[in-house]
Amino acid sequence: MLCIVCNKKTAKIFKIIEGKQYWKCNKCLAIFLDKKFYLEPIDEYSHYISHKNCIYDADYRKFLARLMLPLDKILQRKSIGLDYGCGPGPALAKMLEEKGHIMHLYDPNFYPNKNFINKVFNFICCTETAEHFHNPFKEFSLFNNILSSNGVIGIMTSFTTDESLFENWHYRRDPTHVVFYNETTFQVIAFQHNWDCEIVKKDIVLMKKK
Repeated sequence: MLCIVCNKKTAKIFKIIEGKQYWKCNKCLAIFLDKKFYLEPIDEYSHYISHKNCIYDADYRKFLARLMLPLDKILQRKSIGLDYGCGPGPALAKMLEEKGHIMHLYDPNFYPNKNFINKVFNFICCTETAEHFHNPFKEFSLFNNILSSNGVIGIMTSFTTDESLFENWHYRRDPTHVVFYNETTFQVIAFQHNWDCEIVKKDIVLMKKK
């Protein structure tokens, strides 16, 4: 089976859970749901609008700061960034604007303007979004195309750990989550695009274009 993350024919059947088939890549160690079990777009949207993420919610900002703070630390002032998959309440973009950066927004459901593909960005941030990618290989290739030299990609997503816990993992139980990464997955992604890769802390990765 072709891995949707690293695009290599190295995926094998991993588990069947609640009638749904999952694959695991032997190269990048990503685990992903078989496409025939994806939600319909209208059902995905209904799930997304049930999220209550307010731009000024203190707890939500504290959660996003796990990525924002290490990302901001390595950025030059007034860097141009793209919040990719920002959702209906782009709190991370607002936080980075408060740090002096210039932010653009994209979300296929809430900010669907694709004019960003004609721009170049100093950084791209992607929080609680990569697990929704139906074609991660294509998405990360796009990031490479629109990222400037020495540009940075910041990703926040829950990493897989003990595979014996996968079946009951809350992250897997979200019906819109279709692909699951770990540290090795991002190291392989970075290697494929000639990026540097740093696992800043659990569930947080920064990748830099050389």
